[in-house]
This record gives sequence, C-alpha cells and structure tokens, in this order.
Amino acid sequence: MPRRFLICLLPLGALLALPFLFRLEESTPPTADGGDVVVVISAHNKSVRDEYERGFRKYYRRKFNRDVRIDFRSPGGTSDIVRYINDRFRNEFRLAFEADPARGPWREEYGNIFNDPRRPDHPTRRMFLASDIGIGIDVFAGGGVFEHRRMADRGYAVDGGVKRRHPEYLAAIPEQFGGDSIYDRSGRFYGVVLSTFGIFCNFDRLGELEDSRTPERWADLGEPRFFRNLVLADPTKSGSANKCFEIMVQQCMAQSGSPDDGWRDGLNLLKRIFANARNVSDSASRVVSEIAAGEAAAGTAIDTYGFSEEEWSVHKFGRAKVAYITPKGGTAVGADPVQILRGAPHRETAEAFVDFLLSPEGQKMHCFKAGSPGGPEKNTLNRPPVRRELYAPEYRRYMFRPDYDPYASGADFNYQPKWTGRYYSLLSRVIKSIMLDPREELRNAWGAVIAAGGPERVPEAMAYFDRLPFSYREADKVSAALTRSSPAEAAALLRRWTTEAAANYNTAAKLAAEGR
Repeated sequence: MPRRFLICLLPLGALLALPFLFRLEESTPPTADGGDVVVVISAHNKSVRDEYERGFRKYYRRKFNRDVRIDFRSPGGTSDIVRYINDRFRNEFRLAFEADPARGPWREEYGNIFNDPRRPDHPTRRMFLASDIGIGIDVFAGGGVFEHRRMADRGYAVDGGVKRRHPEYLAAIPEQFGGDSIYDRSGRFYGVVLSTFGIFCNFDRLGELEDSRTPERWADLGEPRFFRNLVLADPTKSGSANKCFEIMVQQCMAQSGSPDDGWRDGLNLLKRIFANARNVSDSASRVVSEIAAGEAAAGTAIDTYGFSEEEWSVHKFGRAKVAYITPKGGTAVGADPVQILRGAPHRETAEAFVDFLLSPEGQKMHCFKAGSPGGPEKNTLNRPPVRRELYAPEYRRYMFRPDYDPYASGADFNYQPKWTGRYYSLLSRVIKSIMLDPREELRNAWGAVIAAGGPERVPEAMAYFDRLPFSYREADKVSAALTRSSPAEAAALLRRWTTEAAANYNTAAKLAAEGR
C-alpha cells in the first residue's frame, strides 16, 4: 500500500479510535496491587480530592486490610454533574428497556416518566425503581441538599445504609437545621460538611472606593458604590450560587411581611447586584480567586472558599487582605451531602467511603488544620463538620478557625422551603432571562440611574427598572407551564422575558437621562 495512502488514512483512524479512548478513560480498573476502587463524581477541588484519597486509603487499609483507590470524575460544576447523571440514567434505562422485546417499542415519553416521582404507578417508573440500572458511578459527592434531594426523588440515589451500620453516626448529626435537611431520613443522602453563604471582599479594592465601608448585609452589594466592582457566579452553572441568591430572596420575604412583596424586593435587589457585577463567573470557587487577585472589591461566596483564600492571603502577605463575612441576619446553613447511586458497581466500597466521611476520623479531616492530630496531611480543607461534638472546646485548638460555628452563625435565619424551595430551578432561569442575557441593557440602565443621582431621584426610571415578568402569586402557574412545555416552547417564553426586560431597561435608561 503506498505510503501516501497510509498517511491519508491516519486522521480517519484517529477519529474512529476516539470512542474507544473515551471508553478507556471511563473504565475503572483495579489498583496496581489488586486493591479496590470506588468511582466518585464530584466538583471538589484538587486539595479535597487529594485528602480524600489519602484519608480513605488509611481508613480502608486499617478496616479491611486492603488497598483502595478513588476514581474521581469531574465533568464540571454541580449543574453539569446533574445533567450528566440525568442523561446517563436516561440512556441506560432506554438500553435496559429495549433489551426485552416483550416490553414493546420504546417511546420518547418514557424518558420523562421513568424518573418522575409524580408518576409512581406508571409501569415505566415501577420498572426503574425495581431495577439495579446504573451508570458506572458509585457516589455523587458535594453539590448541596437541593440537588441531592432531587436526584433521590428521581430514583437515582438509594439508601446508603448508614442507619443500619452506624446508628451512632446519625445520632451525632441533626436531621434538620435552620429549616433544611442535613440528611435524608431514608438514607438517600447524608450531609458531610456544612456551608454558609456570605460576602467575600478585598480590603485593598474597598479602600479605592469613595465609600470604603466593609459590606455587612446582602443589600449592601446592591448599592451604587459597587457599580462594576463585584464578581458573581452564574446560577445556571453553579448550584451553590443559585442557593445563595435564593437565600437573598428569602431574607427579603421574611423582612417584608408579605411573600409577594418580598419576592419582588428580592428579585429587584438581585438586579442591582448583577448590574454592579464586573464579571459573572462559571464557578463559585473562581469568584473568590478573582476577588483575591484584585479583579473586584467584593462578591458572594461559600464560607469554605472564602476561608481558604483568607488563609492563603495571611500566608503570602502576612496579613488578611481579603475576608469572608457572614451577612447580618441573612445567611443559612446548608449541608454538602454525599449519596450512593443506583446500580453502584462497587457497592461495598461505596458504603465504606460514606462511612469514612461521616466517621469522627473523616470529619476531623475536613475541619482540622493540616498536620494537627487526626487532621489532613497537607491541605487544610476549611470545611465545617456536621458532627456537633467537634465544636466542643477540646477540639477548638485543632480547628481551621477555632471561633467559627455554622450552627451558631445560622441560628438567626430560618430557611422556609415552602416559600422558594419549589422555585429553586425557576429562580435560576429568571435570573438568566432578565439579568444575565440582557446584562448590557441592565448595566446601562443602572449606570444611568446612578449618574442621575440614585433611585430616589428618578422614580419613573426605577419603576421600569423594577418590572418583573410575573409575580410571586403567579409563580406556580409559570413553573408548571415551563415544566409542561416542550424545550422549544420553554425557550420561546424565556426569550420573551429577555426581550421585555431589555426594553424596560432601555426605557429606564432614557428616563434616568431625562431626570425622571
């Protein structure tokens, strides 16, 4: 065969080999010495993954006298992981369905029924729940209670069995705190660490502002002084960011005395905050790194990311150039859970991994300083534990922040799931449609209002700026319509919201320029 012809075939051969290369990447071979493996999908950063690997290997060797390896998968942030899990289960379920000709032909509607908790009696749903269909992944770690509960309700997660193996572990963890779950009574997810949501700021950049006061409340981020001086995360790509914005809306609802007024006030506060953004990041972790680098004065953050950057600042500069601030009266304590997925290929190892994370040993790894007795080896993870006994005085000297107790910091805020819990996904779509997609128009309008002297000077402009596509009373109807609609119909509705919002912002900018 001529050499020139062989060269021409090389690109085709490489293209045909790609699927096999990806399949090799997704395989889970045993460790080199014949040990065990657990496949974990997570958005955790490298520091957390490394300490998990080291800590679990020690725990597993001592408990089972075998070696183990964690096969981490990280297709992106929490929202990306949720989409990935959902798509994989849908594909695997279809393959299982079509494997039995007696079931008849596959219908596209089955792909929306098998995981629908509202259709418990449908044969397709019953088939899935009675099956051991899996996606080659054992454990989903991190991402917040909302997503883990949704995965569980869809049938993707199963009882992890901690209550049966270690009832004393659950006795050390409250089932609920601040209005939200720490773990699922049926064992489908377990909170491993706690998170609060707050404000992260750069003191040097704050000092450059005419008003250099440190922000103390969520509402402070919506002030004109922060125009083009915030960094935020995109809630459609970061579940933790969306939770943070939901908490802001909830605080407004609690303060207003009227859910409808509070929903309106909360969304309009978010408009001002997004209008103040210099940048909107794809990742919640990237927000704090950009602020620490001096890209902006402040932004929203999860406590663990904020504390890690603060620690690094002290290490590098000898002083805290940045700080994480718990907003007054407006933070909520949430759990960062772990769950075992249906059809886990390494079920026993997965159970051992969950046990490790909830054990005193695993909990100390999260919250103790690196190198302290029982702590992580190299990286201080800055993650508050769910086990309450670790906040006792005898452990304080080993903690990454001895004076920090999320159970205490979140005690003044009680999350109300009935207010916004069912609109969690709707909220991210609203933010995208009326704040992110028309971001240029939003920022221009807010800039014109600021130039005119502020909202009080231009009430007509603010009336247009504050317009919303629907009220809180209409949220149920809107949410149901989006759920029932085809993808094309839903996209058309969201585009209409964007178009209307952009028109309102343009009118607001014009009125503000006229001093009205």
